[in-house]
Amino acid sequence: MPPNPSAPAILEPIHRPLPGLAQMRADTGGLYLANALIAFIFAASGPVAIILAVGLRGGLSEADLASWIFGAFFLNGLITLLFCTLYRQPLAFFWTIPGTVLVGPALAHLSWPEVIGAFHATGLLMLLLGLSGWVRRAMRAVPMPIVMAMVAGVFLRFGLDLVYAVRDGFWIAAPMVTAFVVLGALPRWGRRLPPLIGALLVGAAAIALLGAFQPRPGALQTFMAPHLYTPQFSWNAMVELVIPLAITVLVVQNGQGIAVLDAAGHQAPINAITVACGAGSIVAALFGTVSTCLTGPVNAIISSEGERRRHYTAGIAVGVLALAFGLMAPLFTRLLLATPPAFIGALAGLAMLRVLQTAFTVSFRDRFALGALVTLLVTVADVPIFNIGAPFWALVIGYVVSRLLERADFEATRA
Repeated sequence: MPPNPSAPAILEPIHRPLPGLAQMRADTGGLYLANALIAFIFAASGPVAIILAVGLRGGLSEADLASWIFGAFFLNGLITLLFCTLYRQPLAFFWTIPGTVLVGPALAHLSWPEVIGAFHATGLLMLLLGLSGWVRRAMRAVPMPIVMAMVAGVFLRFGLDLVYAVRDGFWIAAPMVTAFVVLGALPRWGRRLPPLIGALLVGAAAIALLGAFQPRPGALQTFMAPHLYTPQFSWNAMVELVIPLAITVLVVQNGQGIAVLDAAGHQAPINAITVACGAGSIVAALFGTVSTCLTGPVNAIISSEGERRRHYTAGIAVGVLALAFGLMAPLFTRLLLATPPAFIGALAGLAMLRVLQTAFTVSFRDRFALGALVTLLVTVADVPIFNIGAPFWALVIGYVVSRLLERADFEATRA
């Protein structure tokens, strides 16, 4: 693969020659299209429910949520199409789920324009890190157990919301949980119908049987008319959100995505991915969308089967589906908001279960366990200091505790 002379030396060379339409058609097959569809439905179900849950709790309007979803799908779909073509790898980009969850507590004391200003600043930081080539060093700055303990603390509320959904909307949430468990316990069925998608279908059927679908009044808009936001830059928002958001993208999300691709035999272009996340985040923030990242679950699905050299076609198919979904964001937002809260709570909670399990496992598996515990406690306590949210202070305090009381773990990591 010869280098691309027009690209900066710090960025990984693209794949030459680029695949033409004839090559793409030859590489595309039913298996890759099916995996792309399953991966996309996953992204458009539980993760979208998380956006809605966070946005509704933070007081965002339906128009704000539709604009967020438009940026999350349409803009990241464009990046996915570009990178899958340039690098001929399954490089699907969406939005950071941990970062989305971080926004929830911030909206309790920050305005939406202030949060959007933090999105812009995060994108600029990641863009500079990608262009400088310091990404690997930045990813190792804070021990992973401490980062994942913060993630576990933030995600915990979604696990609790799942329990509350069963309590408050039993006849909707309980069948969803049952379908999720049954499909997860029967691998042969689960491969044909992923548990989360099965829970979505069962929940939709329960809503239909109960007549619980209640569309909001107002004109139904099908296609998106992009809404541009003017950011507001405040010190509190910068301190509270920028570093945690960058960490969730570079360490949690991109780290997971890169590991998934590596396991499938692909060599992900880390610097180029970081530049794309930075530039994509800056543009997406104009529409009120949280930071762009390399997705882990979607890339895991589209690279799980078939010939490695043809995986990129599944990524291209995901990008095309994302473009269509983003263009019709107002329609899908209205439909989801018309469902009972128990449906969104259960779907978001089920989507987070495995991620929450992984976060706890990584946090307390080996080293830095005390720092991780302190980080978890500070995050769950959710006590802001100087109007700066708990997740930031959790990282700081957990890191300091580990530095003082777990020095042997730092020395062992260096060794």
